[in-house]
Amino acid sequence: MDMKRATFKGGAHLRYNKELTSGLPIIKSTPPKEVIFPVSMHLGAPSKPIVAVGEQVKLGQKIAEPGGFVSVPIHSSVSGEVVAIEPRIHPNGQRVLSIVIKNDEQETMDESIRPRENYKDLSGKEILHLIQDAGIVGMGGATFPTHVKLSIPEGKKVEYLILNVAECEAYLTNDDALMQRNAEEIIRGLEIVMHVLGVDKAYIGIEDNKPQAIQTMYESAKHLNIEMYSLKTKYPQGSEKHIIKAIAKREVPSGKLPIDVGCVVFNVATIKAIHDAVICGMPLIERVVTITGCGITEPRRMDVKIGTPIEHLLEQCGGFHDAEKFIIGGPMMGFAHYSSDIPVLKGGSGILLLSAEEADLAPPKDCIRCARCVDACPMGLMPLMLSNTSEKGDFDKAEEYHALDCIECGACAYVCPAKRMLVSNIRVAKKEILVKRKQQAEKKEAEKVKGGNN
Repeated sequence: MDMKRATFKGGAHLRYNKELTSGLPIIKSTPPKEVIFPVSMHLGAPSKPIVAVGEQVKLGQKIAEPGGFVSVPIHSSVSGEVVAIEPRIHPNGQRVLSIVIKNDEQETMDESIRPRENYKDLSGKEILHLIQDAGIVGMGGATFPTHVKLSIPEGKKVEYLILNVAECEAYLTNDDALMQRNAEEIIRGLEIVMHVLGVDKAYIGIEDNKPQAIQTMYESAKHLNIEMYSLKTKYPQGSEKHIIKAIAKREVPSGKLPIDVGCVVFNVATIKAIHDAVICGMPLIERVVTITGCGITEPRRMDVKIGTPIEHLLEQCGGFHDAEKFIIGGPMMGFAHYSSDIPVLKGGSGILLLSAEEADLAPPKDCIRCARCVDACPMGLMPLMLSNTSEKGDFDKAEEYHALDCIECGACAYVCPAKRMLVSNIRVAKKEILVKRKQQAEKKEAEKVKGGNN
């Protein structure tokens, strides 16, 4: 097998703990009695409910419409009755308007779901409409609406279409499982994206700790003009900017997007969802989730209906024990939560219950000026200085140190021997900088309007 090797400068070597689930099959979660759909489960404008309490809905039926161009609809993952449209706890910790459906366990399919024989008869615009109508967003965690990413601005050209299957987060093994089980569908989904973008070549980047997936994908992609890269196992190799740097040898400038350097990157689960939507007519109502950690009785990889309460999944894994930390997503970029009474969303790749040893809850100490955080930062920043300026409330200085370029990967905090709260402090600084910029923009706009009225 002829594969190129690639990596990037910086990053960290993690305790991956993928062996907890990597040898397990993907099993289907039992349907929950109730599903919960927050109207905010993607970046951009929230969706708008188009059903009412008491209404009967079918599996795959649209229950909320897009709130704008940077938005997607939501579809029911079960058939049943809408029993509430009210604020419920969201994985972000806030209460968000949500559509609650009681499952009738009949799995009655909506009439709109039907397969298509030949997607090549469709134009790129028609396929983009199908992708938006299916509610597809980035499933690696970013949840950016996929049809927007595929809508290339005038004057821009795609030179590198990259399929990102690095899956560099510790514990998570969803993409690895998908590649081994659904390689043909993934490659066909990649063909669809190539058709939409009008490119005749694509690139696949897989970390070298997934030998079976590499072989399966290689065999499935033989008929296409594909260049495969075996990426060094290192965090955050799956970061969009760093897989671009490793494969295309291009650097996305500060404040710019991948398309500004001729690149478009897609997660493998997103590509599989595109296949399901365009070929099978199935909207995004299900995803693979890794439920793992030493606090879980039986770690598992599961096909899960979007909207399933996490409590329901934990019950199927035998519950938890001696768990000190509950995380939605991966341990590096996920978020700790206080309740399991929240639903799985489109970007919900992992559910972690960590023991005290795994969680490493030691209190932070004084910085010893070792500069390990600087060496580990894949963005070439100075995490210590960013954190210090944030703690002092000097957000102008934090902006000078390029706080907004931080991708919040957590590599700095991971390698810090003093266990400093580096990422948390930088997040505060980023938020304050963005608030200030918004206020300045609003002030300028108000002055402009005032000047025009005079």
